[in-house]
Amino acid sequence: MTKESNRMRHISVLLADDQPMIRTGFRLILEAEGDIDVVGEASDGREAVAETERLTPDVVLMDIRMPNMDGVEATRLITRSVPSSHVIVLTTFDLDAHVVDALRSGAGGFLVKDGPADSLVEAIRTVATGDAVLAPRVTRRLLDRFAGMPSETAPTVPPRLDALTARELDVLRALARGLSNAEVGRELGIGETTVKSHVARILEKFQLRDRVQAVVLAYDCGLVTPRSAPTPGPR
Repeated sequence: MTKESNRMRHISVLLADDQPMIRTGFRLILEAEGDIDVVGEASDGREAVAETERLTPDVVLMDIRMPNMDGVEATRLITRSVPSSHVIVLTTFDLDAHVVDALRSGAGGFLVKDGPADSLVEAIRTVATGDAVLAPRVTRRLLDRFAGMPSETAPTVPPRLDALTARELDVLRALARGLSNAEVGRELGIGETTVKSHVARILEKFQLRDRVQAVVLAYDCGLVTPRSAPTPGPR
């Protein structure tokens, strides 16, 4: 496949929000893009799961607070039953405890509803390729605030980290601190390509979708805690 044809691959999107005007606004934004097709809509979490199973969209835009079934539970069911569909959760506030539950449930990231339109489009394109849509630093800021709260989606028994080598543990700790591949490489004295290989093996060993899921894992396993993690500096 050429670069040009790959760039024009169409991305199918399902919109899940209980407010019709919000869905209409998103549809207008997305249908203006030549490579994005809105293939369906859902007005609650239960309908979102059913429509995802029927349509298997590349990306689901999921409102986190909906009637009948909220976006967290819908995300958990979708990532289990339709793993090829990637979920972006939508929230009104960036520091929302429910976002952490959604990330634990398999969401590839989150967006604030009043964000710019180009961020929405770019997020969909990013998640459709299997990458995470938010920076690990943002995830860590959420976890620093909410990791100690009870969660229905946190694992009852965290996976054992002894499957990782000492170097992979070092890399996972660095990821949980919000470092980029280049920053991890400089800190550990290894090349960026080697860092990418370590990250890929971490994701493979624990069947994680992306780096954000690795950060959540580090917190849930106690490898990094909110108390021990320093506050990120200005960006």
